[in-house]
Amino acid sequence: MIPTSPLTTKGEIPLSRNWIPPLSHSLTYEKMEECSYSLAILGEDMLDKLGKMLDNSTCGWRQLAKIVCEEPKFRCSEKDVTNCSLQVLSATGSPGRSFLNLLIDRSCSLLFLLQCLRKTDHREAVQLLTMTVTEQIQVTVQPNSQRAPLGSRVVLICRAFGPPGLCYQWFKGKDEILEATARTPELVVCPLGPEHQGSYICRVNHGDNCVFSQWAQVRLVEPSASASPGYCSSMLSGSSSGVRIIYQPQSQAASEGDALLLECTAVANPPAQYQWYHNSVVLPQNKARLLKIPCVTTAHRGQYRCKVFNLYHEVWSDPATVSIGPSSITDPSWVAVDRGLESEEVDSPIISAEVNPQMTNLSPLSKQFYATDKVALLIGNMNYRYHTQLCAPMADVHELSNILRQMDFKVVSLLDLNWHEMHSAITEFLLLLGKGVYGLLYFAGHGYENYGNSFMVPTDAPASYTSEHCFCVQNILTRMQEKETGLNVLLLDMCRKRNPNDDVVVQPGLLKVTANIVFGYATCVDAEAYEVKRENVSNGIFISFLKRRVREDEKVTVMLDRVAEDMGRFEITRGRQALELRSNLSERRSLTDRIQMSDCTAAYSARNLQWAVAHVLPKSLFVHFDCGVKVQLGFAAEFSNIMVIYTRILDKPGEISSCSAQLADFPEDVDIDLKKSNQESLLEAGSLLLIKEQLPSPELPSRYTRICSLQRLKKELTFAVCLRYIYANMEEEVEERQVVTVGKPLVSKLNLHQQRQSSASPSLNLESCTISEVSSEDFAPLASNV
Repeated sequence: MIPTSPLTTKGEIPLSRNWIPPLSHSLTYEKMEECSYSLAILGEDMLDKLGKMLDNSTCGWRQLAKIVCEEPKFRCSEKDVTNCSLQVLSATGSPGRSFLNLLIDRSCSLLFLLQCLRKTDHREAVQLLTMTVTEQIQVTVQPNSQRAPLGSRVVLICRAFGPPGLCYQWFKGKDEILEATARTPELVVCPLGPEHQGSYICRVNHGDNCVFSQWAQVRLVEPSASASPGYCSSMLSGSSSGVRIIYQPQSQAASEGDALLLECTAVANPPAQYQWYHNSVVLPQNKARLLKIPCVTTAHRGQYRCKVFNLYHEVWSDPATVSIGPSSITDPSWVAVDRGLESEEVDSPIISAEVNPQMTNLSPLSKQFYATDKVALLIGNMNYRYHTQLCAPMADVHELSNILRQMDFKVVSLLDLNWHEMHSAITEFLLLLGKGVYGLLYFAGHGYENYGNSFMVPTDAPASYTSEHCFCVQNILTRMQEKETGLNVLLLDMCRKRNPNDDVVVQPGLLKVTANIVFGYATCVDAEAYEVKRENVSNGIFISFLKRRVREDEKVTVMLDRVAEDMGRFEITRGRQALELRSNLSERRSLTDRIQMSDCTAAYSARNLQWAVAHVLPKSLFVHFDCGVKVQLGFAAEFSNIMVIYTRILDKPGEISSCSAQLADFPEDVDIDLKKSNQESLLEAGSLLLIKEQLPSPELPSRYTRICSLQRLKKELTFAVCLRYIYANMEEEVEERQVVTVGKPLVSKLNLHQQRQSSASPSLNLESCTISEVSSEDFAPLASNV
């Protein structure tokens, strides 16, 4: 039998599909791990067909997204989900197909998708993908060319993954080998003779579906040519084989962010296989003679060894020790405690000692860092009274809030705060901090930097503002340090131009040497930060890149360093905006670190309760009118200080031909755009980020009203529900009104409008918060993420 054009079909995946597995057929997880087809191998027709299967509300792409997003790599932002949903507005659009494209962009494997589809119980899609997966044949072990002496034993190995019952056929040139071993994955040639020299190839088939291995050459050599000092004598035997390492991996010293390359090369018959180990732990993805790590972190410190083996022998390489020092971006010269005129006294020999890994006592690799809790305050100021209006902070705060919440942060997200409200919000944020807590402060808005100090500008700052009207970030950091936090991360998405109106040199409190501070500036000193303008929702440049990396399980500085590299490749901002990182973080702490409660459970419980106070939504209400109409009021949180109320007509007597319910008479404290109230869609109501499908019973017709600036609500939220209806056979419209009170929702319960005592006061502690107003029974589930 002659193979059909083996050179032209090598590596191709045939299009014919003859073997169809039963629906109950399932691949084991171990089998699935052996093969990692990308979704990209599916043709456009197949993806379109699968996308249409997922375009349904009961068992479709949204249910799939919830399961897929359990894997951090594939977590989707609200914006991603919204973009998929908007595909229904196009005549040929498909939300399911758009979601599949999103998974392809993130290198999702076909087998991982199949696992997730099984969890959704989408039988039709599972059957389609099962047929596709199980029909694929992939050669996982290729035969290697060999040189061996006359009379020795040569074994060519070809292994493949695919449907049950794979058949193997070996060929020498174009001639099929008829020996018994030519029908197995291992072709044994023993004893080796001159007639065995030539080119070999293996065809793996199942029905009409087949793939070919690569060509392998077998050549005879004189025994003296193959033997060398130290070579295992059994390797030259006609009945046995051996393994010898000819190049050992070498110890290395590297800096964070560098590339690492370790090599272990061996000669063997049958061909050698490799398996790398790190600190005696197997590295399952590293099975080649070269171990490549493109960007090392402190997690890669330690001892590396390689196991080299074949069917008959096994040897271990010498250990290679890898030392990782700090990267240049986190060099101690970036962090100067003295921000005055004498800051040049930082001593260069100290820096060189820090960079040299031989002079540093490195922490053990096995040490795992934990947070006693994780708290984040996110502030986005857009609508300034005397300054340019901004667009991006709303989307930036919303997206970062969702991502941090997925990493178990307690997030307070606030938009458009004046001076008093920012002061109160920062004070409340400090109350949530404690020993070992990870604290993160993000600010998007106008800002400036004078004499090394960064200042956040509130919405009511005058035209010629100074430090008196703003908030010094370094002062906030000092207060955070007093809480003995485990990690302090400050992300400032604002301009850093000098303020010509401010000549005052602010002297922040003395920073402690805690080695746990990370500053991430969206731009460099004396430069501006930019935002990308879009039709509805805008993003700042910083968050556009940060959201792609912030979930990575890496040291915070390594993650931000990668963000800086990504921004540096962005042509629009090249030369105009570049992320600046300042840090003295000495430990490998990551935003993804797990929470492990300390012994102080009372403080942890108090923090939980204090945070929950700012996230209590009113419970859904049912308003009954005298005419017999029943109206439902539902509540959803867009931010900690922005809420959407949706109204629905649930019951209507038959004698009423039409009716509508609208909300009116809101207190003056809150901010409501009357032109956008009581709208039929969230978009018309001004809510660009909430998704209708995430609300309870989204199929019911609703009207939406968006309430902003809840932090300014001084009393309980009271408003009127106005019902207008017309009886059958009558033209006159009738109106009924009922007044409804829903308490103080979300952040309004914290009374941020009230002036707080100075955050510098040592009397501020958890017990000073008024948390007795809310009990655990009051916590209503959020209809949307806050």
